Amino acid sequence: MSADKDKKRKMIMETADWHELVSQPRYKMKKWEKDLRIKARDGTMLYADVCRPDAPGKFPALLSISPYGKDMQHLPAPIGKVSDYTRGTGGHESGVTEYFVPRGYVHVHADYRGISKSGGSYVHFGLKQQEDGYDIVEWIARQPWCDGNVGMLGMSYFATNQYLVAAQQPPHLKAIFPHDGFTDKYRHLAYHGGMLNFGFYHHIWRLFPTSTTRPMSKDEFSPKEYERKCQELRDDYAIQTYPYLYKLTICPEYNPLLLDMLLHPFDGPFYWERSAHTKLDRIKIPTYCLSRWSAWAIHLPGAFDAFGHINAPKKLTITETPWEGGFGRPWYENHDLVLRWYDHWLKGNDTGVMDEPPIRIFVKGTNEWRYEEEWPLKRTQWTKFFLRQGGMLSQVPPEPHERPDSFVNDPWQSPGEKSSCVTFATTPLKEDVEVTGPSALYFFAALSTEDANWFVNLWDIASDGSRTLVTKGWLKASHRELDEKKSRPYQPYHKHLRKLPIKPDEVYEYAIDIRDTSYVFKAGHRIQLLFKGQDSPWEDFFIWYHINNMNETKHSINHDSRYPSYLLLPVIPK
Repeated sequence: MSADKDKKRKMIMETADWHELVSQPRYKMKKWEKDLRIKARDGTMLYADVCRPDAPGKFPALLSISPYGKDMQHLPAPIGKVSDYTRGTGGHESGVTEYFVPRGYVHVHADYRGISKSGGSYVHFGLKQQEDGYDIVEWIARQPWCDGNVGMLGMSYFATNQYLVAAQQPPHLKAIFPHDGFTDKYRHLAYHGGMLNFGFYHHIWRLFPTSTTRPMSKDEFSPKEYERKCQELRDDYAIQTYPYLYKLTICPEYNPLLLDMLLHPFDGPFYWERSAHTKLDRIKIPTYCLSRWSAWAIHLPGAFDAFGHINAPKKLTITETPWEGGFGRPWYENHDLVLRWYDHWLKGNDTGVMDEPPIRIFVKGTNEWRYEEEWPLKRTQWTKFFLRQGGMLSQVPPEPHERPDSFVNDPWQSPGEKSSCVTFATTPLKEDVEVTGPSALYFFAALSTEDANWFVNLWDIASDGSRTLVTKGWLKASHRELDEKKSRPYQPYHKHLRKLPIKPDEVYEYAIDIRDTSYVFKAGHRIQLLFKGQDSPWEDFFIWYHINNMNETKHSINHDSRYPSYLLLPVIPK
């Protein structure tokens, strides 16, 4: 960059908001071109809708693709309001066409194979689907209205697709902006800590417009092996207590995707094929990762995983939303960030986006934005808060002969009833304490049965008794085996490749990774750690709940000099 240009640019950046540097709405929109045919490499016919600026010339294009169906993009959506899970979701996660097209972009909505009119069978995040993404990108680049520069647009499924398609390395995909996308299908979505995320899969299948309902497992296993595995599920007492799940072993067409998850209780090739974390090293194009602190159950860890492992120009923003359900569909809140990114990489406009530090986080508690250079932060003071007798959480190590704390989990709790739990909390804080980064819980415990589930929540308890959920962690006791090579003291990483036996009433050590956060506990507040043995759709967010341990179980948590259980928090000095 010349000295004069650099000086001019610096002056602009010091005097102007970057919003003034991005493309402004100057084009009218053409009518949607519906059902354009795209031939995939194996001859399967895919369909797409295209909306272009009403002007001559070529433009960069943004591709939105998912199994929600392109026709859903044309349905009414709430603008400027938060939507619920019955209205304005699914298809409306693709982005607002009326925002991008007037600013000089072509918007392409495509359907994967097996969705709506597209041919073939739907393959959930499978290799064929990833290859379809490649083929659609290259089809777009060949069109007379495209200048050869293609990006991708959308959140959740649309975002996860971006990682998978980028790893296929289509030549004309020049940058991506994964907005709330997971990277590890097993750990981030299907099985939290080894526990099946039943609520989400019970809900999500109903949003896919597909009649290709064959379980992928039928193509993986022989007929004899498939039936044997289904019979094992029917014989499982926990499955027998969930009629909806039991029904799937007989009539899989009601939700073949959920049955596939049931038939794959451990990590392995089934999930590796469908997970970006196994191929992030293949992503060589600029990537902007965005998520929110309340996306514990799905997308938050994906943003940190991708940012940490992609070797290309990259940015990370973590924000927050008013509710655990996420951004208001169609997530209008962050369209300006997407525009700034693609103006830079697809149009060559200097929007200043790469001159800022790589990480931008919203610090809850103070509700302030802050830039950072790395994650975890180098200035972190990793601080142990020990579990102590009397429900205390203290930086002072435990003494000998402290008695365990316990609770009995009732798997048949009545609707509306809160789960049994135990809590440990600090005394009121004398000054503000900032916790920013990943956290970990190391504890010693005994169970009265051969397996159980651990749910841990970190809460902020205000002086008036009101409380705010800060972050979460999960672990099935039999999945406690760690991958020593991938684990860090502040972030234990479990293998999830087998079950380890548990002898009732014997003490074992457990390690739980607790989702990243950035939160300031104010002076006078208390930091509280809560243990429980189950969640439920009435006590937790209604689509994030798991299959229960269906045996009444006593959970006993030890904390003395022999068993020094502790919570490791990333405390940031003032």
